[in-house]
Formats: sequence, C-alpha cells, structure tokens
Amino acid sequence: MQNFPTYAYKSGRARVKTYMKTLLAGLAVLAPLSAPAFAETLRWAASGDVISYDPNAQVDSFTQSVQHIVFDPLVRRNKELKLEPALATSWEIIEPTRWRFKLREGVTFHEGQPFNADDVVATIERQIDPGARNRENLSAVTGVEKVDDHTVDLILRGPYPLLLNDLAAIYILSKPWMEEHDALKPGNTATGVVTYASNHANGTGAFKLKSYEPDSRSVFEVNKDWWDKPEHNLTEVEFRPIASDATRVAALLSGEVDMVVPVPLQDVDRIAATDGLKVVENPSLRTIMLALNFKKELHAAPGVANPMLDVKVRQALWHAIDLNTIQKRLMRGKSRVAAMLVAPAVTGHDEAIDVPLDYDIDKAKALLAEAGYPDGFKTGLSCSNDRYIADEQICLAISSMWAKIGVQVDLSVESKTTYFPRMDNGELDVYMLGWASLPPMDGFSVLQALLATNDGTYGGSNPNGLSDPRIDALARSAAIELDEAKRVDMLKEAFRITHDEALFIPLHQQPVAWAMSDKVDIPQFPDEYVRPWFAQVKK
Repeated sequence: MQNFPTYAYKSGRARVKTYMKTLLAGLAVLAPLSAPAFAETLRWAASGDVISYDPNAQVDSFTQSVQHIVFDPLVRRNKELKLEPALATSWEIIEPTRWRFKLREGVTFHEGQPFNADDVVATIERQIDPGARNRENLSAVTGVEKVDDHTVDLILRGPYPLLLNDLAAIYILSKPWMEEHDALKPGNTATGVVTYASNHANGTGAFKLKSYEPDSRSVFEVNKDWWDKPEHNLTEVEFRPIASDATRVAALLSGEVDMVVPVPLQDVDRIAATDGLKVVENPSLRTIMLALNFKKELHAAPGVANPMLDVKVRQALWHAIDLNTIQKRLMRGKSRVAAMLVAPAVTGHDEAIDVPLDYDIDKAKALLAEAGYPDGFKTGLSCSNDRYIADEQICLAISSMWAKIGVQVDLSVESKTTYFPRMDNGELDVYMLGWASLPPMDGFSVLQALLATNDGTYGGSNPNGLSDPRIDALARSAAIELDEAKRVDMLKEAFRITHDEALFIPLHQQPVAWAMSDKVDIPQFPDEYVRPWFAQVKK
C-alpha cells in the first residue's frame, strides 16, 4: 500500500480567540481574526458567457473557471498551481485500482446541506455517466464506493498516475439538492440536455451564485461559512459577458467594470498608458489549433471523397498558413508560434517536434497537385468569435491564405454557446480549437481527449473521425504507465505521429492578458482561471 502525505487544514473559525467570541457573542457568524475586512464588489467582464452552470454539461475551461467560484473539488490548485487538499484532506492508494479519500468534516453547501460521502458518490457517478459531456475528464475512474460518512474509494480501470490532477476539475454537488431538483443525471450541451443545475448552482466554494441572467450577468455573494480561510476582501463578485472588444474596453475605461479578461491585444498599450489602469500579461498554456474532418466526406462537399484523408493535403494546408504574419499582426507579437498541441510548460512537450512547417505557397500547391487536387477543393472553416484571442480575425486571415492555393473556404463564425455544441456533434469540417491540457496540465489530456479514437471512454473531444491505431495503443499504455520517463516517451511518440501526419494544424500559444483598475490585486495564472478568492480590491 502506497501512502500519500496526510493534510489537515483547520477552519479559520477555529482560530478565533476566546475573547473575540465574547466580544462578538451577538453575531451569527464569526470571521477569522486574521482574515481581511470585507470591502466591496469585484466587477469583471469577458468576451463570452458561461455555457452552463452544470459542471458535467461541457468541457469549456472558461466555463469551468467560473464554476470554480461556486464549487470546490476534492483537491485544488494553489497560487503556484500545485495540488493541495480541498474537500478531501488526505488520500492513499489501497491497491493499484483503488484510491481512498478522507473527506473534510464540518463543511456545508451554500443552501445548508452538510457535505459527506454521499455527495461525492453521487457526483462521481454523475461525472462518469455516459450522458456527461465532460466524462473524459475522469476517464480512468469506473466506479466509486462509500466507506463511511467521510471516506470514499474511487475504483480505476488500472494504475493511473494523474488521478489527483484530474480531480482538480471535478466539482462536488449536493446529492439531496440534486434529488430535490431531479438533477442526479448530468446535463449535456452537446445533446441539448438541460437540468436544474444548468442555470442554478449549489456548491461549497468561496462564493454563492446569487443570480444568473444568461448572456447578461452572474452575481456571486461571499460565502461567510466557507470552510477555508479567506484571502480576499470581497463581499460580491459580478461577472458580465461583453462580446464586443470595443464595448468591453469602454466599460473598463469608464469604470463600469474593474477588470476585463482578456484585454484585446490592440488595446494593451492604450490601457497601460491610462491613469488608474494596468495590464498584466503572462504566457498561457493554451494552444490554438485547427482541427480537421476525417470522415468520408466534408460537410461543404457532400458526395465527394474527403481530401483531408490524404496527408499531403493536410500538409499543404499547413504550409499555406503564414504563422509569422498571424503572430506579428493579429497577435501583436504576443503569442508563441507552435507546432505541437501542448505548450513548453506541459509534460510531453518536445522541442525537436515543435517545429512548424514552413510557409511555402509553391510547396503547398505542389502537394495538392500530387494528391490529385491541382485546382484545390472546397471546405468549411468554422470558428468562434468570443472564445479565443482574435479568433474571428485569425479565421478570416486563414481563409484568405488558403484561397491562394485554390482552397475555397465556406467560412462560418458564431458565438461559443452555439459553436461548441456544433463542434461536439461533428458538424464542422475545419475548426478552431484551443486546448490548455486541463485539468491534468499534462500531455495525456490531449492524447486521450483529442487524438484517441472516440469510443465512449477515450476521444471525448474527437468528434470528427480521427482514428490511428498507433495513437490508441499509446493512449492506453500511457494511462497505466507508472514509470514517468516511459510515460513521457509515449506522449512524445504520439505527438510526433500527430506532427508528421499533420493530424492537427497548431497555430500558437496565446498569451494571458488582463486589464484592470490599479485598485485590483489578483494573481494571474497560465491556466487562465480567474480566482477571485485571492483578490483584493482597494477602496
């Protein structure tokens, strides 16, 4: 039996001095003596709204980041993005396929239900349900068993080294609350399944969802009974989706919001030079790429054999994209041109593989001619306009670049709220996708979700028919390989195949760029999560 360190975090309430209890005897809630005095509202805006408040209904990491304001996982990431206890205080491997978790006692959900093992069992069963859109985020788990009121066992398919990483994005719901609202089964944005949990939330996190108006605003109030010690000074958090870059920046300049995430890159210098405002920039883990259709036909050309099944065609499309121009003009020099699906900071990255195909129109034309398409062909190209930095502009640019080699592009641009369900349903030909290798922050995320064949367990974000038996074998081997060096070699081999076969066309890693009032102090993270429980707002 392998033991992991046992962690025990006392509630801040336990640290209140006896004399303070006497002094504040008339108060219903005792705040920790060392906690900061609560101040005011943090108002922030992003380009798009949450897709759903149901944690199992989607895999959009921005949506998951907003949900984390309300929900706690069993383990979480701290300010250094290292794993630490949350609703679980300790864990141990009972046997290779059984992990035991001790649960934190004295925790309550926002609506008053006590947290216990039944909630974890119900949440994990909901997570691995075939109807859950994000079941791929816990693909190694096959079952869960209650040991006692504050102990649960997770049952795995085999030895799996990344379980804790995965659990950091599995948010725990209340079983009685789900039963009351007929939400024990998950929602799913891809299939259109909506539950009470889609528009309501009851977690154990630092803030409660006070109100939600889709495509307008979400308001969160502080959870004064949170089990952890607050590091923020907020009473409220207000989130607003503002799709227009100009409108979003205007809201910041006028003081209507305190922070915008992300800041349009063309406005960085102007905002940074404005009194009372600041811009914070750091590298991101998110790789922006083009995914391709590997089915027999393209949606844009029914009845015609799919040209993208030929590696020469895929390489031609890659050669025809001027990545450096996109980096310099559209990304304002702030992105990193990429040729792999994972960033340098992610396990599995290899500099020897991360070499883009040269921008070479003549070579692209020659490859198309060799593949039997001297005059090009027609394909759909789809992207969101409110999810990634300059997403619409990049797709417009690529459409023009491909026209130079005779590829006719049927371009479609739409909000992520409709774009991602269409992508999940395999309705797109070539489409923009961003992937930050979350939740595990490991290359296995890409391998098992994007590259492996979609078989109900693997390939949960591979809706377009990509299937390579070599990659499938590597995914299954890497999932249970406990020797880290061997496991990483498997990841790199899968990424080498992906690069050489041009199974995806990587574009770049986008930056994390936030603009905010100089009265706001909030750490920025390469996973792009906004964590207001670390925020301080000066009056």
